[in-house]
Amino acid sequence: MPHDHHHIDDETGDRRVLVAILVNFGLTVAQIIGGVLSGSLALIADAIHNLSDALSLVIAFGARRIARRPASKTMTFGYVRAETVAALINYTTLIVIGIYLSYEAVLRFFDPQGVDGWIIVIIAGIALIIDALTALLTYTLSKNSMNIRAAFLHNVADALGSVGVIIAGTLILLFGWTIVDPIVTLMIAGYILWQSFSEIGPVIRILMLGSPPNIDGDAIVQAIKDMPGVEDIHHVHLWRMSEHENALDAHIVLNSELNTLVCPTAVVHRLC
Repeated sequence: MPHDHHHIDDETGDRRVLVAILVNFGLTVAQIIGGVLSGSLALIADAIHNLSDALSLVIAFGARRIARRPASKTMTFGYVRAETVAALINYTTLIVIGIYLSYEAVLRFFDPQGVDGWIIVIIAGIALIIDALTALLTYTLSKNSMNIRAAFLHNVADALGSVGVIIAGTLILLFGWTIVDPIVTLMIAGYILWQSFSEIGPVIRILMLGSPPNIDGDAIVQAIKDMPGVEDIHHVHLWRMSEHENALDAHIVLNSELNTLVCPTAVVHRLC
């Protein structure tokens, strides 16, 4: 397992996530109000995406706490996969949101709405600052957590979305191009979908007990076969317990002719 020299203790990490949750909920309320007052679908789209980020942070916070619980008689492997389940929930929700926003944007092409550019620019500017702050709060944590990384990437996407909304509001102010609003909405939705589909694969792989993508299973099997005292290996299962923990289960047959020369216990120790 890789060691992070910039590790943040659990309590400090939890406080950072809580602060990120509060600022994101506050931003979501401001964006929705601004979107309704200005008539901007792009601003509301950014608000909905930001709300999903806030909710994903809530789920991530809960998952972090649950994952630290020790193993028990009923949960013999512990609760470490809680974060993986949380990541799956977050990405699935984002996919649904991205599809919905695309649908709403297409409708706007057939039924254009008046948009107040000034409100869009002001609210989106505030959103950009808060998104950047949230990304900073979760950046270090994202290096070692699939769950927090999902939240971090969402905030980066939000920041890019806010930039797009600012550009749309500016074009509406300067040229009255209201059609830019649904175009930007489609771009935000497209980015959400692309990001979600690209990140959900590894999450599903862990939950489906897939082998670690960076480990050569055949090489591991061959290395075990080449060990002194090992005659054969079969019923091999290699999977990921979590983002940072791999597991191997196999039936290893020791060479009966070598048992007098090679202690079975020593073979087991070398395997471990």
